[in-house]
Amino acid sequence: METKEAVTALAALAQDTRLSVFRLLVQAGPEGLAAGIIGENLGVSPATLSFHLKELSHAGLVSSRQEGRFVFYSADYPRMAALMTFLTQNCCQGMPDECLSVMETAIGRCCGPAPSPRRKKT
Repeated sequence: METKEAVTALAALAQDTRLSVFRLLVQAGPEGLAAGIIGENLGVSPATLSFHLKELSHAGLVSSRQEGRFVFYSADYPRMAALMTFLTQNCCQGMPDECLSVMETAIGRCCGPAPSPRRKKT
C-alpha cells in the first residue's frame, strides 16, 4: 500500500459513524450486512448511511453486492490487512516479528488462514 492510499483509508475511518460502520462490518464477517441492518444497528438514517458507505467504498475499505432488493456491504479484509501492514511495517526497530504476531493472530481469526507457527530463534 502506498502512502496516498493509506491516507485516504485513514481519512475515511477518521469519523465516528464511518468507523462504527466499518467495525460493524468487520464483526459481521465476509458475508456482510444489508444496508438497512447497518442503519438499524447504528441508528443512522438511510441518506446519512449512504453517504458514509460511499466514503468507505471510495477508500476501498468496503465492497457492495446486490441481492434482490437489498444491497449488502462487507469489509474488504485484504485492504484492511494491507493498511495494518503499512502502519506497522517499520515497527519494533526493524524486528516486526515482535509486534506483528499479536496482530496477525487477531486478523487470522476472522480474515483468512490461521498464521503459521513461528519458529523460535536459537
